[in-house]
Amino acid sequence: MRKPIVKLSCMAAVVVATLLGSSGTWAGAPDRAEQGRAIAAQFGAELRAALQAAMTEGGPLAAMRVCNEDAPRIARAAAEQSGAEVGRTSTRVRNPANRPDEHEKGVLLVFAEEIAAGTNEQAPERLDVLADGRVRYMSAIVTQPPCLACHGEQLAPPVAEAIDALYPEDQATGYRVGALRGAFTITWPKD
Repeated sequence: MRKPIVKLSCMAAVVVATLLGSSGTWAGAPDRAEQGRAIAAQFGAELRAALQAAMTEGGPLAAMRVCNEDAPRIARAAAEQSGAEVGRTSTRVRNPANRPDEHEKGVLLVFAEEIAAGTNEQAPERLDVLADGRVRYMSAIVTQPPCLACHGEQLAPPVAEAIDALYPEDQATGYRVGALRGAFTITWPKD
């Protein structure tokens, strides 16, 4: 079992001070890390299964429909079940609705550095208490070989055309296997 990773932004110091018990740790952090890990794993598993089925049935064009239609539905269901905001983000988004906020941008940059340095055996993850008191768990999404059909450096012309039609502002191509693709992001409201 992995130990929860708990990192706090500098701006969260005042908020954290009010949450710390006499032991010096925030009692809710390990639970939120485990919950976040479980939500991200479930979201990832459902999305991966839908993408694999679509690729088998109709190739990359069918898989694009999954990301366009099914991924938001999967995220909404996870949010309703968990009481947290659930989604995906990246520094290079395909869907403009998934743009990262400033905190997410910073975490994504750290994840990219960690992956490039090879410092983690597993995909990086992080739990932060935000300045406004919300708690956010993020888990890196690392580019896998099947991802390259729609996110790689060279796309088949029909795939490139479909991406241009669905996502005229697309920035999510040019990836290589093992690179940071983005992150699952789970944010709980302030307690």
